[in-house]
Amino acid sequence: MPANWKSLGLALTSASVVMGGQALAEPPVQVFELSISEEQVVAAGETWCAALVGISNTFHTEGAAAAKAKAEAVIDAAYGFQQGPVAFKPTLTFGESTFRNTRQGALDYFVGPDPAFPPGQGFATYKRWTDCTVQEDVIQLFGPVANSMGNVSITDDQGNVTTVDKTWTFWQPKEGVMRIVLHHSSIPFEPPQE
Repeated sequence: MPANWKSLGLALTSASVVMGGQALAEPPVQVFELSISEEQVVAAGETWCAALVGISNTFHTEGAAAAKAKAEAVIDAAYGFQQGPVAFKPTLTFGESTFRNTRQGALDYFVGPDPAFPPGQGFATYKRWTDCTVQEDVIQLFGPVANSMGNVSITDDQGNVTTVDKTWTFWQPKEGVMRIVLHHSSIPFEPPQE
């Protein structure tokens, strides 16, 4: 273990992988003593969903300024922009605006409009979202880092459900704090009808 890791008070333990709620054999990987649990990953996904619905509800009841303030608070609490760029690829982005590795880009994605990031309408404000659920396919735990991949299903006020594939990487810089440092979202592939 590098000497600077010891100075941070980090010790090595084993990692685990969870798929479909079942723990798999531990991989031959060593990680830090400070660790994120499966329960924390599940809770983080649920919190993200609640935040998305909350931003949407705020936009539709209190207006754009209130929704922007709520989105800023969510981004600052949930994402790791304070530590540097976040690998953030939202669902409906394209061209030079595909990747949103800055706080400004993430804020536009949630609430828009920012002329630096076309087309302008934020995802949380695009529709009035009323419900959001996460279905994890895999959770990987590597000490202070965890990956989750699965589906997020979001219901609008007309009862229409949008499902996206979602991958998050969470990082725990210190006890009790988790930050999203990677967020990738895409629409599931639909094969052509014959």
